[in-house]
Amino acid sequence: MLRYVTHRLLHFIPTALGVVTLTFLLIHLVPGDPVEVILGEQALPADRAALSQQLGLDLPLWEQYARFMMHLAQGDVGTSLFSQRPVADMLWGRLPATAELAAAALCVALLIAFPLGIWAAVNRNRWPDHMAMGVSLVGFSMPNFWMGPMLIILFALWLGWLPVSGREGWSSLVLPAVTLGTGMAAITTRLLRSALLEVLHADFIRTAKAKGVPQKGIILKHALRNALLPVITVVFLQAGALLTGAILTEAVFSWPGLGSLMIDGLNRRDYPVVQGCVMFIALTYMVMTLLSDLLYAWADPRIRFGGGGR
Repeated sequence: MLRYVTHRLLHFIPTALGVVTLTFLLIHLVPGDPVEVILGEQALPADRAALSQQLGLDLPLWEQYARFMMHLAQGDVGTSLFSQRPVADMLWGRLPATAELAAAALCVALLIAFPLGIWAAVNRNRWPDHMAMGVSLVGFSMPNFWMGPMLIILFALWLGWLPVSGREGWSSLVLPAVTLGTGMAAITTRLLRSALLEVLHADFIRTAKAKGVPQKGIILKHALRNALLPVITVVFLQAGALLTGAILTEAVFSWPGLGSLMIDGLNRRDYPVVQGCVMFIALTYMVMTLLSDLLYAWADPRIRFGGGGR
């Protein structure tokens, strides 16, 4: 197991370096000049040149990258071009809101996916199966930027049950959590159904039936436990992807998290803020992928002893 963990960590380091490098390069390809955004279009050329020199934006790209990597190696993500606050402080200030939204969306997804997936597998090729798969297809097909406003119109404007936006109490969390968790629920429902259908035809299930184990016990105690491995992997991956999906969802609901911080940084061409947000989201996704691999290897020894070192 230790060899497997070491092997995965050695792959993690160059991948993280690649993410950091690509983030730096791509953000500098975004059209727009942060100096012009800060000073306005009517600023004098001398003022623009002075501010550009002060921010280090007049240096060649390779030199800016070298400085960025040097500071990053010391744990300094950078300083906002606008507020002059450390980007790390801004990220940590917004992280609780995003973590709260992601956790709530994950709970919504699991509460929807497990009953639907089990119901569909038990009633294969019957109307409950078709209905569950239809619901998951609809959930998978609706993008966050469309579903969010629809929920706002229905539950906030027409019915008046929930607030339109902001982060004030649990009621303001319901709509963004449902919006963000629906897509994950659709994927998890289909995967759980497929995994259960494979397990339900296994020999140990037929043995349990022959022994007179009730249907509920067979599903929950035997089949579900053995079908959880692929589901766990996808849940971990989707948990990382929730941060990416949170960008649009937070923008729709004015949720004060990392997603809205990143969009504000893009609008202002605040390179350090955008770099910090993208790197955090990407590295979180990578960590979740690594944890899913390690958990899978712990649960199934054939993975770490199999060929290819996976």
